Amino acid sequence: MSFRFSRRLFVLAGLVSGLYVQTAAAQDKPWPTAKPITWIVGFVPGGSVDVLTRAMAKAVSDKVGQTIVIDNRPGASGALALQAAARASKDGYTLVTVPGPVVYGQRQPEIGKELAAVALMSQGPIVLVGKAAGAPANLSELIQAMKKAPTLWNFASSGTGTGQHLAGELFNSMAGTEMVHIPYKGGGQAVTDIIGGQTGLGMLGVTPVLAHIKSGQLRAYAVTTTFRIPGLPDVPTMEEAGLKGYEATQYFVAAMPAGVDARIVARLNVAIEEASRMPEVVSALNAGGQVATKLSPAEAQKFVVKSLAKFDAVAKKANITLN
Repeated sequence: MSFRFSRRLFVLAGLVSGLYVQTAAAQDKPWPTAKPITWIVGFVPGGSVDVLTRAMAKAVSDKVGQTIVIDNRPGASGALALQAAARASKDGYTLVTVPGPVVYGQRQPEIGKELAAVALMSQGPIVLVGKAAGAPANLSELIQAMKKAPTLWNFASSGTGTGQHLAGELFNSMAGTEMVHIPYKGGGQAVTDIIGGQTGLGMLGVTPVLAHIKSGQLRAYAVTTTFRIPGLPDVPTMEEAGLKGYEATQYFVAAMPAGVDARIVARLNVAIEEASRMPEVVSALNAGGQVATKLSPAEAQKFVVKSLAKFDAVAKKANITLN
């Protein structure tokens, strides 16, 4: 073996050895110092899920001392993001925002199985609204009108299988009404059609309807949570308006691949709870009609599993056809 070849072999061995040492050292670094954290969002930038996640991620980044990178993976009502998170390493460097409740035609990774809840970031209501002009005065009168002419009533939502759609079907089941579901791609066009009279009612998020309720163009009959919200203090809950036992909450959960070290999950849970009190996060929550909710990882997981079971049953009872 020539001296030149031997020297090259020695240098190469040294490089490989150095790379191994560097890799091992990176692996030995305590969480979260090894690399930035990726937070996956299954919807486009600028939407309510994205805005809340970015505000939360910035505050959590400050709490844990590591950069958090937002990775938008829109498509299939958030299913692509769930799939990406479920495939990720269980090293504690991948988060995903899971909105709910959502039901899918084909089973997707879910909290309690492939994914584990870290924290329930927030929850908030859907609002049942209708055109204000000539509308029934309250929920009781609305239900009476729908029962007298069941074929004349429909309701808009942001899409088939979404929490808004499910809230409407739960309403039908509990009120004994037969509203027909009209899916939209977003709340903006739905609001325009309700005001214009093309669609009778809407089960929609707070953001697209708030200004129109305050201007008098839309009548808000009730919110779907068991609590009123500051942005609509005069709008009753379904329970208060007479529909006893009704509850349908929209929520946003921070989750990770199942199997991440419980100590990492616990630390992130505390960081998210602390971040929820930061002004920029409070502003994002208020804009979406959401309220922060303090639950442990186990409590958050129990909340989601219970919600999904409830609305899977609603979907089956309503014979919802999902893509």
